[in-house]
Formats: sequence, C-alpha cells, structure tokens
Amino acid sequence: MAKVSTYRNGPGEKMHTIALVPAAGLGRRLGGGCPKPYRHIGQRPIVSYPLRAIEECSEINRIVIIVSPEEREFCEREIIPACGLHKPYQLVTGADERQQSVYQGLLAVHEYVAHGEAEASDIVVIHDAARPFADGHMFRQSILEAKKFGACIVGIPVRDTLKKVREEAGEIEETVSRSRLWMAQTPQSFRFDLIFKAHQAALWDGFQGTDDSSLVERLGHAVKMIPGSFRNIKITYPEDLDLAEKWLTEKGTGGRGEECGQKVAGKANADWSGI
Repeated sequence: MAKVSTYRNGPGEKMHTIALVPAAGLGRRLGGGCPKPYRHIGQRPIVSYPLRAIEECSEINRIVIIVSPEEREFCEREIIPACGLHKPYQLVTGADERQQSVYQGLLAVHEYVAHGEAEASDIVVIHDAARPFADGHMFRQSILEAKKFGACIVGIPVRDTLKKVREEAGEIEETVSRSRLWMAQTPQSFRFDLIFKAHQAALWDGFQGTDDSSLVERLGHAVKMIPGSFRNIKITYPEDLDLAEKWLTEKGTGGRGEECGQKVAGKANADWSGI
C-alpha cells in the first residue's frame, strides 16, 4: 500500500487527469551530494519547473509527487509551498528504483478509483522531476492523444549517426538506420487501467523497463509517439546543469542558485512564476 500524506480535495470532486512526478532519485551520476530534484538551476530547484508547468496546464486536475522517505517532510514543508501549487496534490513515498516509485504513485491513484474519486479510464501523465523544460503544449498533446489511443509519449528523432559495435573487439559491426528511431522523453500519458495493468505485469514478471511506455508495449498495446523538444533534456550529468543554466540565461532567468533545495527554507512566498 502506498504511504500517503494528507491531500486537499473538494467534496465529491472527480478527476480527469492525474500527473505523477517521480522525484525520489538521488542523482548519483550528477554528483554534489544533494538529491537531484532539489539541485538548483536559475535559482530554483529543478523539480519546481515541471511542477509549475503542471500547475499551469488546465487539463491536469491533481498532482501526485513521489519522493524519497528522507526528503518527504522537507518537500512538503518547503518545496511544495514555494512552488505555489493550488491544485490538489499528494506526496507518496517512493522506492530505490524509478519503476517501483512510479508504481507507488499508481497505487495512490488506485485508491482514488477505489473511493470513487477517479475513474479507471482517467488519464495518468508521468513526468520526470529532472526534466525542467517540458512545456504545457507537450502535456496537453500527450494527454489528448492518450485519450484517443490509450497511450502516448513525447520524443525526438535520433539525429546522430548510430553504430552497432562488437563489444569485445570494440569494432563497428554495422551502421544502424536512424530513419525510424526516436529518443523517448516524458511526459508519457496513459489510461490509468492500462498503465496500472502494465506495471503489475512487470512486477509479477520481474521485468525492469527503461521507461513506462516499455511496460505498456510488453502488453501488446500500441503507444503513440508525438514530437517533444530537443531542449526537453533530463538533468543527469554535471554538463546538463551547465546547459540548462545557459538556456535559462538566454531567457533572462539564469544565475546558479544554492546547490540544494534545502536552502530555500523561509521562501514559501517566493515568486517563481517567470518560467
């Protein structure tokens, strides 16, 4: 059973789209000793950017944020108020691996369905906390297409030449055609009953996918792909932070802030609406 905190909701309110934001990752490849979602770019925690985009997307009715046990209290006390969320939200305790964390978020949605606060056919849109540059258009389009097809993700066509290499010898075996190859991104949107079934099947089979859509593909269900953005990067390595800072500077909102979100204490009324 998912561990949940108190959430806000109007009496008898029905939901149509629920956003799941996995934010429990430690970001070991990023380094720095601070959990990745709370590292700063443009004087704001990374996680604040997708949360603001979700807050401003009219198609999304509720937000479920999946956090690590260690950061749960801090996130509820500092990050959430500072992001200025007005939509109903819920914090769920995640797990060590992303797939397991998303499943904990889906269990929370399952509770909504069980209590009549959501329908099994409602849309769940899953978005990485470490992708700060996804915009409202991406969220809206993926949600609309998921309503039609049951599953839709955003991505970008591969631009670089791809080589298949013999691992032992380090020699090129062949040049791979990139004409039909895309790089998957988030947001990824699904009917709840479909993505919940896909995660349950993966859990039962011990299958670990590289993204949520791969779990749906295993069920034999088609997944729609629509264009994302080459700027919709996932902050993974230190150079990604530098690139994100560069883009924010171009928009006039740059400037490296504190290294960890725990430095935002006392800024519950901060104005982060510029992005």
